[in-house]
This record gives sequence, structure tokens and C-alpha cells, in this order.
Amino acid sequence: MTTPPHHEDHPHIVSRNARYGLILFAVYVVLYGGFIYLAVFATHQLSRPWFGGVNLAVGYGFGLIFAALILALIYMFLCRSRHHHS
Repeated sequence: MTTPPHHEDHPHIVSRNARYGLILFAVYVVLYGGFIYLAVFATHQLSRPWFGGVNLAVGYGFGLIFAALILALIYMFLCRSRHHHS
């Protein structure tokens, strides 16, 4: 007895999921690029107190971690199968 193919095996679904991944990756690259820009061209801005006495470098760093988690959750939501096979 053979098992039926999973929905992930369909080329259009794989392509769609890859497209979602690339778009979300591009969003993260822009966010990270902002951090790198500040680190290279506006270093003095990163040492400024930002929120609750934490400087901008630490706040931005935690923001990047949080953004990565949120983007991963968005990716998981977008890639969920909209069709359930029995």
C-alpha cells in the first residue's frame, strides 16, 4: 500500500511557499540593513538612550530578534495548507 502524496509535494505549493519565504526574508534584510546602516554611518545614534534607559543598539537588537520570530510565525501561517486531504 502506498501513501498518498503530501500537499507539500505539489510544485505550485512549493513555489508559493518559496515566494513567501523570499518576501519575508527581504523584509528582514531591510530591517537588518537599517541596523547595519546605523552601526556604520551613525554610530553615535546607537548609544543614545531609547526606551526605559536602554540604548538604541540594544533595543534594535531585541527588535530584530522579535521581528524574526514574528516573520517566522507569519510564514507558518501563510504556508499552512488551505486544503485538507483525508
